[in-house]
Order: sequence, then structure tokens, then C-alpha cells
Amino acid sequence: MHSTSAHPTVHRLDLGYFVRPASETGGPEPRVEPALAYLVEHDRGLLLFDTGIGAADPETEAHYRPRRRPLQAALAGVGVALADISLVVNCHLHFDHCGGNPLLAGKPILVQDVELATARRGDYTIDELIDFPGARYEQLTGEAEVWPGVRVVPTPGHTDGHQSLVLHHPDGTVVLAGQAHDFASHYASDHLARQAALDGAARPLPGYRRWLDRLAAFAPRRVYFAHDCSVWEPPHAP
Repeated sequence: MHSTSAHPTVHRLDLGYFVRPASETGGPEPRVEPALAYLVEHDRGLLLFDTGIGAADPETEAHYRPRRRPLQAALAGVGVALADISLVVNCHLHFDHCGGNPLLAGKPILVQDVELATARRGDYTIDELIDFPGARYEQLTGEAEVWPGVRVVPTPGHTDGHQSLVLHHPDGTVVLAGQAHDFASHYASDHLARQAALDGAARPLPGYRRWLDRLAAFAPRRVYFAHDCSVWEPPHAP
């Protein structure tokens, strides 16, 4: 499957789902959410953005009731093996985003320095998914272009060290937003709140996350999420 194109191609990977309890949904019922990762084909190699749901302690398992699809099977579906992966980027280090990292021992893992420090303090994620044998972290402090046309952009909120991936493409920029927003509709609401503020709409107006200014500068044509199968697209071409 390996691409020789200079422009990145994105494959969405289904790595299972979990059940978010009603106590976390803000409503009367639990909600089933997907665990999505993304494989990026680039002329520099294959980049994996997030790696799925890791094994957790019995309390966490009972709380979220995850159903996992093995990372190997998801990659095989697009003709890739674990050994083919060149680079791993985690949007953050909660267990449902970095669960497959130990399968990629020796591969560089890009993470914000504040995220790794928080994870290592404990009571944050599953410790065995962080400092496993062969773990090879490359810590970032803020924004960085990691390959030509592939840029990590900090998008804090869900966690202080959350980061997203911006991919430049002639057809329009693609953003892999991870859990910067839980849903595409939440991103859309914040995007419109920003637009209303820029348009000088009368107050009161809702707030929005300030890093949306940075993402907007890339004029994204598609934004993908970790826990929502929906994709955000602008209502009209830029």
C-alpha cells in the first residue's frame, strides 16, 4: 500500500468503542463512542495518530466497558503491518488513545512535554502504557513541523498537553483533532462562535478555545475526531 506521493493520504482506523456512563454524558443515558485512529501515508513513511484502547485495571474496565479491535487487524485492513510504522503521534496519553503504543516499542512517539510529565506523575492514565520496555518519546514544546507538510499544533483543553495534527494537501488542509472536541458538532459550534466574534456580532456571545485562531489560519477543509465518526467540513469553500 505504501504511497510515493509527496502529499499525505489519511486512512481512518476503527479500533473499537467504549461506553461512556451517564454520569459523564450530561444526560440520562450512557453513550457509546468510537475509538478512532488515523494512518497517514507520506513520502517520509507511515505516521500513526493514536493507537487505540489499552488494557486497564478492573475498575476502569467496568466503568467504560470497552470493546477493542486489535491494532494489527485495523492496520492489516489497509495493507500495513506494525513494523511498517515510522512515527507515532498521540493526541494525549489517556488509555483509550495510547493503548497500542507498547506494540510499537522502538518507534519514536511524539508527545507534548507537559502531557508526558502529567502522565508520569500518576493517577492520570494506565502507567504500563507510558513507560513500557522500548518506549521512545520525542517531547515537543508547542508547535512543530515534524515532516514536510505535517505539523503538530497544541490544542489544550481536554488535557493541558493535548495536540492535533495538521496535514497540508493540494485539495485542502486536513486536521486530525483527536479529542480537542468530543464531537464534530462541538467543533462547528466553536468555529461559528469565533466567526460571530470576528464579525462583531452583538454580545453576549459564547466563548471558544483560542487555538481555533491558529487552526483557522490553515483554512481546513476537513477535520477528523477521535470519538466521533462525523467529519467537519466548512459550509462553503474558502
